[in-house]
Amino acid sequence: MKTNLFLFLMLVIFVATTSCSKKQSPTAIKTTITTEVLKDKIKGGWAGQVIGCTFGGPTEFQYKGTMIQDYQPIPWDNDRCKWYYENSPGLYDDVYMDLTFVDIFEKEGLDAPASSHANAFANAEYMLWHANQAARYNILNGIAPPESGHWLNNPHADDIDFQIEADFAGLMSPGMVNTSTEICDKVGHIMNYGDGWYGGVYVAAMYSLAFVSNDVNYIVTEALKSIPQESEFYKCMSDVIGWKKEFPDDWKRNWFECERKWSSDIGCPDGVFNSFNIDAKINAAYIVIGLLYGEGDFSKTMEISTRCGQDSDCNPASAGGILGTMLGYSAIPEYWKAPVYPVEDMDFKYTTMSLNDVYELGYKHAIAVLEKNGATIKGNAIEIPFQEIVPAKLEVCFEGHFPIARNHVGKQMNIKNHEFELDFEGNGFVLTGNAQKLIKDLPESVLEFEVYVDGQKVEQVKMPTSLTTRRHEVAWKYQLSEGKHQVKLKLINPIEGYQVRVDNILVYSSAKPANAWKTN
Repeated sequence: MKTNLFLFLMLVIFVATTSCSKKQSPTAIKTTITTEVLKDKIKGGWAGQVIGCTFGGPTEFQYKGTMIQDYQPIPWDNDRCKWYYENSPGLYDDVYMDLTFVDIFEKEGLDAPASSHANAFANAEYMLWHANQAARYNILNGIAPPESGHWLNNPHADDIDFQIEADFAGLMSPGMVNTSTEICDKVGHIMNYGDGWYGGVYVAAMYSLAFVSNDVNYIVTEALKSIPQESEFYKCMSDVIGWKKEFPDDWKRNWFECERKWSSDIGCPDGVFNSFNIDAKINAAYIVIGLLYGEGDFSKTMEISTRCGQDSDCNPASAGGILGTMLGYSAIPEYWKAPVYPVEDMDFKYTTMSLNDVYELGYKHAIAVLEKNGATIKGNAIEIPFQEIVPAKLEVCFEGHFPIARNHVGKQMNIKNHEFELDFEGNGFVLTGNAQKLIKDLPESVLEFEVYVDGQKVEQVKMPTSLTTRRHEVAWKYQLSEGKHQVKLKLINPIEGYQVRVDNILVYSSAKPANAWKTN
């Protein structure tokens, strides 16, 4: 009897121990990797970005609200990267934007303040769009981070911008998700907030975990712990993960479910009421669809993340970088890696850094971050300390604001027409448009106008004609009382040959339309 009881107890202990072992995550203990593996993974992460960005380049925003069909060929050959480097280097904004922040860390150290990153970003020569450009304008006009990325100051706060630039944060933080989130907090709030910021946090977390796990499913699901469950971003990614279980062999069905539930943009003035969608959530969903259905296969991952459409160069760039980190540079198939070889010594446009430079800097910064956070480095062995993933703080953009109308305005303020006014009913508005030269050869200039809401002056705006310093929208105001309002714009420095053009008004209401967003 005692023998039977002893055997029973031993069996219980064995089952319990086995069960705990199976549930134990790859990062639940200190993880040891070699310096050679670390270097290989960092190289794979940066090269994977370039590959994905290049592959998706021809289709970027050519397929909006529709997938790229299987019969549509996407070209790839050994000269592909070099052609873009030499003829269309702006394609690699996914990479040279990252390098702005990498360069600041190199020059000022790991504790470089957000202001240094913001100033370098704002004064760089490259063109910017959406949340990035709105943040650049804010910084150049006295609105510093994190306010420069906040939705009250940046109508593009939920856009994809930091999501495509956060790779460096994960690549600097091997196996340490909380550390990558801290870096994201400093840099990502320069241009984004809420779901737009979470896109970068999540991508960086997946990079971080790709150093310590070879399981794509684990990387995708474990990284989501870095995002607060109350957020719309978390709910969208959770849906994608759930639909993968429900439709394990049908990525297109997953795509359709995402389109049905998550494709309604409420923030970006270019995307609301349009098929164009640069919102972080839907594009992050396409990254995850590519990773989950790609199942660790580089070719399948590239094809699927690209064929999901919308920002179809940025999404495979993120997916390719994450998978390249997991696999390591040496394991990326030669078919995909060969076009990278001719450009590895070529500097990215607007930088003095090549891929080979970045490989070395990436390793240097990763070692520094590891040492700062308690890693033990003995010879060529690195012991990465475990971090229990803590979700980021909850942030919500455009809370209580639902788009109800997009109406054409078609007004100009110029030397003859100094002002105009219009009425709307709701709790917020955005006026789209820009400042422009009427004669091409005129020098760049800055027009100024005053914005009045219900008779009260709320802002005096500088409107540059320069594309690099432009204001992305003419004017906006949220959190008004629900009801009828009047907006008036008054040009205070009319200049012959220049004008401010106002194209459309986007109107918000605190009342959710009865026939909209039922699935959310």
